[in-house]
Amino acid sequence: MASALATCDMATVIEGVRTAHGWSQGDLARAIDYSQSWVSRVVNGQQSLTISQVHDLARRLDIPLHLLRFGGCPSQAGSAEKGVDTTRRRDFGRAVAAGALLTATTGVPSTPTPPAPGAHPVNETTASSLRAITGGQRRMDATSPARHLLPSAVAHVHLAEQMLGQAHGTPFHTELSAAASEASGFAAWLHADRGDMGSARSHYRTAVVRARQAGMRLLDVYMLGSLAAFETDTAEDPHLGLGLVQEAEHTLGAAAHPTARAWLACVGALAHAGTGDRAAATRAIDRAEREVSRSGNTDPPWPWVFAFDETKVAGYRALVGVRLRQPHDARRAFAEAFTPSRANAKQSAVLQVELASAHAEAGDVDEAFRLAHEALTTGIRFESERVVGRVRGFRRRYSGPRARCVADLDDRLLSLVTGITTSG
Repeated sequence: MASALATCDMATVIEGVRTAHGWSQGDLARAIDYSQSWVSRVVNGQQSLTISQVHDLARRLDIPLHLLRFGGCPSQAGSAEKGVDTTRRRDFGRAVAAGALLTATTGVPSTPTPPAPGAHPVNETTASSLRAITGGQRRMDATSPARHLLPSAVAHVHLAEQMLGQAHGTPFHTELSAAASEASGFAAWLHADRGDMGSARSHYRTAVVRARQAGMRLLDVYMLGSLAAFETDTAEDPHLGLGLVQEAEHTLGAAAHPTARAWLACVGALAHAGTGDRAAATRAIDRAEREVSRSGNTDPPWPWVFAFDETKVAGYRALVGVRLRQPHDARRAFAEAFTPSRANAKQSAVLQVELASAHAEAGDVDEAFRLAHEALTTGIRFESERVVGRVRGFRRRYSGPRARCVADLDDRLLSLVTGITTSG
């Protein structure tokens, strides 16, 4: 026990406390108001502890907090991921020993009084449960209209924020900040799909703030990159998007998962293309292709839900080609990006509109408007203002001859406004 206290070996310390009192693991779990499964993982060395969790356990075991010389919760971003450093482990060991002596000499009860029922409405499963809901909603987005998902997604944001507020001062605050970030990020995506730019931007900003409160680098990068993609491609402000990408790249670092590096490089390529910087856009896409081909690019890291592979990069290369008015390069890339395995109809429709632009630029008007018609059908079916707006934008940019296919698309777009179907 002396060695465990000196090195902050919490597994041995907690097991020693349990044995000394003759408790079962269930008794110990009830005494400190944690689940038995969590206690078991700590005792077996399967659960690492952050500084704030060590602090909380000391409080629940009646060790006076002023004896913990490292004070409150960690303030530096990422400290929750790094855990307790060696110096603080020594301090904690001395503090636990002093607390044990104080308890023995002053008669302070060694068994803490269990909190009143409902006093701690969050526990170690709350964050994972919230994240599972968000993950399920994100997968449903591939086959469901945003209008159907948005009410539950917004309600989920409110629930996550409520749980986060109740987690203040507990060791679960970091994970709940991450869960709230994910929930807000998905709500932002749905608002953007519905064409509500103000709400989308507000939710994205909240997602970034919560990610930084969580101190989780990948989540911070994911939300910054998502906001950059929104500003670049939806709000059509590539200069702002590029600034956000550069901030995200600085946060990401060089040792990140290939999926994260490839995805962020693609978002940056799109922003560079939007500013007209062909060389920078090409370099970014080439970098993304190198990343996805790495052997380590297997399962996507959290918070990515879907794999980011060669097909995804080809889609971005095609988008870059359209932005840079390189229709032949864009069409070749689109041929790689469109595969039978693409499951997200709305995302495929967005790419179809971009491919339509490439065909129109190359003079293939019939094929361009055929693709635009197909994309519009998908946009109407899913009630996606994102897709419908892209089709409208394609039509505004087209300045060629008014062929029959052009008139047909005009009639369909007019009927969306008037509600009257034009007969031909």
